[in-house]
Amino acid sequence: MIHGTLLIGSADVARAQTFAATNPATGAALEGAFALATAQDVADAAALADAAAVPFAALSPDARAAFLESIAEEIAAIGDDLITRAMAESGLPRARLEGERGRTMGQLRLFASVLREGSWAQITIDPALPERAPLPRPDLRRRHVALGPVAVFGASNFPLAFSVAGGDTASALAAGCPVIAKGHPAHPGTGELMARAIRRAVAAHGLPEGTFSYLNATNDVAGLLVADPRVQAVGFTGSRVGGLALMQAAAARTQPIPVYAEMSAVNPVLLFPAALAARAEALGAAYVGSLTMGAGQFCTNPGLVIAPAGADLDTFLTAAAAAMAVNAPQDMLTPGIHAAYQAGVAALDGHAAVTTLARGTTPTGPHQAQGAVFVTSAQAFLADKALGHEVFGAAGLVVTVSDMGEAATVLAALEGQLTATLHIDAADEPAAAALLPILERKVGRILVNGWPTGVEVCHAMVHGGPFPATSDGRTTSVGAAAIERFLRPVCYQNLPASLLPDALADANPWGAPRRIDGTLSLA
Repeated sequence: MIHGTLLIGSADVARAQTFAATNPATGAALEGAFALATAQDVADAAALADAAAVPFAALSPDARAAFLESIAEEIAAIGDDLITRAMAESGLPRARLEGERGRTMGQLRLFASVLREGSWAQITIDPALPERAPLPRPDLRRRHVALGPVAVFGASNFPLAFSVAGGDTASALAAGCPVIAKGHPAHPGTGELMARAIRRAVAAHGLPEGTFSYLNATNDVAGLLVADPRVQAVGFTGSRVGGLALMQAAAARTQPIPVYAEMSAVNPVLLFPAALAARAEALGAAYVGSLTMGAGQFCTNPGLVIAPAGADLDTFLTAAAAAMAVNAPQDMLTPGIHAAYQAGVAALDGHAAVTTLARGTTPTGPHQAQGAVFVTSAQAFLADKALGHEVFGAAGLVVTVSDMGEAATVLAALEGQLTATLHIDAADEPAAAALLPILERKVGRILVNGWPTGVEVCHAMVHGGPFPATSDGRTTSVGAAAIERFLRPVCYQNLPASLLPDALADANPWGAPRRIDGTLSLA
């Protein structure tokens, strides 16, 4: 049930200052008034999280894994109320949200399996060598430990999988870090339902109440969360402006902390000559399908196509234009996102060096994204950096190049990206191989003969990339490696056996993989 309160530990807190959610399909306010946190609420949540940090981090991997699995079960138990509320607040269709709920529960269960497997702790033991000359070696043991309380900022475009109980929360809790979740204002009812599911799991496992808190807050008050000295890291998915603001706030602290922000990307798609010659028409239709999926509101949306000019590209463009001409607009997540999309499309439409190839059908609702495909030359693209900026929504820019050598020049000029996609046939492989070193420096995930929309939650996935795709290109916000963001190494030298943490004890009570004297030993 939705009460509109803040969840500070085990307490429900009401406030006089409230706000309402908006139905993006109609622009009308939805039922329910939601409390906005005060500075004192932020301080209270941070104090509870700080008090919970040591006992929560001390839990065995199996205990934390069971807790994560309980959260997944509590989310499932909400039933259809979660889906219907998320539909009303986001404008997303039922099938999309049901799939996202499954992904959210799957992420929690993935991290439960990661905890039980044990390699996340990176346990390393270099036994003492007292007889070594000229100097003996002390007993050295290393493990990774939790950073401490983490502030998680929910995303607008994934109200379940990247929000209150999404990947940042799941990976931080898996690492042993208490979480203070700042819900996204676009879907406060959805956020509260998810937050209550987490809190029920906290209570069921007898965990410290500060293990999890949930706040709605204005930007100013949310900034206090980043500034609070008890918060030790931040997880964020959203705009470049928002991510940079959090990074600046974190850097300005007496003790700077890491901000793991996933921000903006145009995710280039390269069409190689042989692939274009073989299937240009099919590629054109498939491109529009990926570009307009979910009104283009995916961080991996293919906003940029790079392809050699010629008859085969003309066939691709003709097919893309035909597909776009019959594409029905979809509701965008918020009026603000829609307004930003309209401004971005208008800028491209009015650019002297850009041609409008095609637009989707006329919108029938107030906040629908009418899809758009634009075309420009490599010279124009290289001359104006603004053409490489993300337009969040169903708008794409095709950059024509003279050959794949010029394509390499365009790639080298790009900012950091989440993905790059190559459409190739066997004859294109030598040219593709020549571009791989450039792509490896620019992106976090390289795809061949697919489309970037859709991110598998697994051990090998990287959902990250060089700035500004993310604030730290060494990390991922999706997949098992996401836990590494919220851990740090600690080395223990010559500790008596009685003082060693369980993870480092000779008997290996965790049953975890360990590297002993340089050799990896599996449990």
